[in-house]
Amino acid sequence: VAAVPGAGAGRPDLADVAGQRAARTALEVAAAGGHHLFLSGPPGAGKTMLAERLPGLLPPLTQQEALEVTAVHSVAGVLPPGQPLVQTPPYCAPHHSATMAALVGGGNGLPRPGAVSLAHRGVLFLDEAPEFSGKALDALRQPLESGHVVVARSAGMMRMPARFLLMLAANPCPCGRHGLLGDVCECSPATVRRYQSRLSGPLLDRVDLRVRVEAVSRTELTGGGAGAESSESVAARVQEARERSAARLLDTPWRLNSEVPGHELRTRWQPVPGALREAERDMERGLLTARGLDRVLRVAWTVADLAGHDRPMAPDIAQALQLRTGISRGVPVAAGEH
Repeated sequence: VAAVPGAGAGRPDLADVAGQRAARTALEVAAAGGHHLFLSGPPGAGKTMLAERLPGLLPPLTQQEALEVTAVHSVAGVLPPGQPLVQTPPYCAPHHSATMAALVGGGNGLPRPGAVSLAHRGVLFLDEAPEFSGKALDALRQPLESGHVVVARSAGMMRMPARFLLMLAANPCPCGRHGLLGDVCECSPATVRRYQSRLSGPLLDRVDLRVRVEAVSRTELTGGGAGAESSESVAARVQEARERSAARLLDTPWRLNSEVPGHELRTRWQPVPGALREAERDMERGLLTARGLDRVLRVAWTVADLAGHDRPMAPDIAQALQLRTGISRGVPVAAGEH
């Protein structure tokens, strides 16, 4: 499993990504609020390019975080020569053939850190996520909930930090052409259903943002990225949004909007009156569960922080619903445009 500590100015730039405005917005919201993200779409649409640029949107590590990350990378033996301290969020992208031990930690003798720990305070990207073994994917649920992983072996037990931002990517089917206009999918409906069901409900339930990535058009590809924002400008907005949420969450156990319990959002930090009307209609139609509403509220607070709103307004809720359900709500695709 390869882990890449932050490379500062050498990191890929978001301005290099052609099109994909909705996915770019999802990346910005994910970075600002610490929300896990799932991108689905055909091969070649840019899912991996987007994932590689997500760490560059995250704020630099604090001194304590840098020490934590450096310690894990040192134990794993992947600390780059001449770099005594990792100061930027790491990026870890294990191959889908990775074993459960490689993903969550283990090995013979004394347990070694796995991908979830190498991505601590950074990004864990699982490309072709349905191709990972079911046991390995289900093993992610513990660190996603607790922020650490405990591995027991005959030589001893090790508790390793594992607080990461998870990004999943998947094709619509094994051949990747399901649902594409003008293309023929070779997969049977049963094969498509079986492939898509490999990502379990309990795992996807922990993912706040679910975005469909469409194939890039010829106009977008040949446009030279005109008007595309750089990682630097998006990261500045992310930093401002995090400062707003940090001020609101001062003297609480939580650091990011994604960590705030739903009960607190419904009672202590409420949206403006009437803003939840559309979400309530979705619940009545069965499109949204009570737990899903809590996740929509978390995302709405992040959208509001990015837009500079004191409380989530109706457009913020609509944006959050669109990012959660994938159903268009007629709102601007950029987090700061409404």
